[in-house]
Amino acid sequence: MALIRDDVKRAARLARIAVNEAEADEVLEQLVRIFGMIEDMRAVDVAAVEPMAHAQNLALRLRDDVITESDQRELFQSVAPRVENGLYLVPKVIE
Repeated sequence: MALIRDDVKRAARLARIAVNEAEADEVLEQLVRIFGMIEDMRAVDVAAVEPMAHAQNLALRLRDDVITESDQRELFQSVAPRVENGLYLVPKVIE
């Protein structure tokens, strides 16, 4: 797809950006370069490349999943206005 100055002006008008002729030409050159880089990247065969979650191959250091605090549910629920079967009871807010 070849871009022309009218495409830049139309996009600028849709974005409510004021662009004069010189700016439109400059933006057109930048967009042509960007779309050229995109085409170059699309031409690369990445079928054998495994997807990565991050650009750098880093391993996160994880801590052991162990309980570090005691169960204090009874203490916390002792000050609640209403509790039933270990659950806090609250007033109904949606009819």
